[in-house]
Amino acid sequence: MDLSQNIGNVIELVRKFTVLVGSGRESAGSGVIVDADGSIVTNAHVARSLHLTVEVWDGCTFPAALKAKDQNQDLALLSIPASGLPHATLGNSQDLRVGELVVAVGNPFGFLGAASIGVIHSIGRIPWMGTSEWIRSDLKLAPGNSGGPLANAEGHVIGLNTMIIDRLGVAIPSNIVKRFIEPAKSNEKLGVAVRAVNLNIDGERCIGFLILEIVAGSPAETASLLPGDILIGDDHGAFHSSEDLYEAISGEGERVVRLRFMRGNSTQGRITTALLGSLRNKAA
Repeated sequence: MDLSQNIGNVIELVRKFTVLVGSGRESAGSGVIVDADGSIVTNAHVARSLHLTVEVWDGCTFPAALKAKDQNQDLALLSIPASGLPHATLGNSQDLRVGELVVAVGNPFGFLGAASIGVIHSIGRIPWMGTSEWIRSDLKLAPGNSGGPLANAEGHVIGLNTMIIDRLGVAIPSNIVKRFIEPAKSNEKLGVAVRAVNLNIDGERCIGFLILEIVAGSPAETASLLPGDILIGDDHGAFHSSEDLYEAISGEGERVVRLRFMRGNSTQGRITTALLGSLRNKAA
């Protein structure tokens, strides 16, 4: 099989797990199906509407629920009522090399499933963009590619295209995406959709998780949590990352979890404790 035929096959594979994320009557960007049951990862700036839709590769459109959102990492997890979907394999972004061939698929300017081919330009920090590492490539991206996959020659997703800087495509590495997805999906155990927020509590900088939505009959509802409450920690201390929340509710068997939360003003709210019972090691 020659190179052009192989790349053509990779593009067809990637197109099948790339979706169009819509906001009202307008397309907002792209997304990547990460499991067969309708979980989709995209950029937080793409999932900016309260009324999101997702169009999959065969043209079917579904309403999308926001499950988690992290503005700091520019990541969001959506869910659609579908099953048996073709989904991405997330590769190891630490294995990337400069000069490696990559493929991007997305929906720029309304062109569904448009593809672009290029190479990795550089990997690492961008001076004015904090301490996170980024993947930069010479792909020709445009508005509408945001949230779509950056894949290697095997069709494994190694990044999530996010922006264009100095004519280079910038993507969030897949290992960062993985670390966001697993804790975000674990929120289903609680029955909540959350968004990470920065807090300063008694002089300590930490991360809270603002509850956006609570599932009826879930442990969160039983514990009398409400939308607008902010989860701030557990018996081991304050949360400093999404992994801390994940660890707090992970474990074997059925158990009770004690979480601290804030209700009211984010700087002067009342801090109390919620007991969340019947948490299991598999998401409900």
